[in-house]
Amino acid sequence: MPPSTPVPPGLHAALASDEWFGHCAPALRDELLRLGRVRKLAAGESLFARGGDAEGLCCVMAGALRIGALNAEGDSALLAYLEPYQWFGEISLIDGRPRTHDAVADVPSQVLVVPREALLAWLDAHPAMWRELGKLACRKLRVVFVAIEELAQLPLEERVWRRLQLVALGYGSRDAPRRRIRLAQEVLAQMLGVSRQSINKALKTLEARGRLRLHYGEIELLDALSESPGSPSPADPAAG
Repeated sequence: MPPSTPVPPGLHAALASDEWFGHCAPALRDELLRLGRVRKLAAGESLFARGGDAEGLCCVMAGALRIGALNAEGDSALLAYLEPYQWFGEISLIDGRPRTHDAVADVPSQVLVVPREALLAWLDAHPAMWRELGKLACRKLRVVFVAIEELAQLPLEERVWRRLQLVALGYGSRDAPRRRIRLAQEVLAQMLGVSRQSINKALKTLEARGRLRLHYGEIELLDALSESPGSPSPADPAAG
């Protein structure tokens, strides 16, 4: 593993802005910070690759990471765009199997990495804490269920809107959405598996409807918590 540094003091409050970490048992929160080390990544640098060994549980501390993989044609398929203070990597922690996707820094970033073996040893001594890791995995699974349903049922404009909501809400990790998000149209196109031109057209349609405003390098959500009739909100814990 590349050089890393201990967790800076006073980080607890910032991490608690994540819904999962903020509601974790205090003992697990303390242990994650005690074991964790901060890795710095340059833009375009890989944290881990699909099929690689699981190094541990991770959390974005600064910057942003793209989570995705190359498809059979060599095109990049993007699953998620993670920002501070979102946790990830729990799947390989739980099942011990290789990483399911690539994690690459989109901009200069810092990631907290909690070493897998040390964390597993602590969990063996505190088995009740596995429930907390299960909650993190289930939160992600609920998001996946909603995304699959939307892919099958919603037109592109609404799929774009819902994906923007997901990013603004940190995939369910934030209680309140960000009104402005930095997300390139190319990244959004990779997330939804469509062309950049299609994304641009959908964004223009949503802007004309008053649901968002396009700025240079940013998208401002004017109605971030609205939802379509009969459809569950992406962050709705009852969904799925």
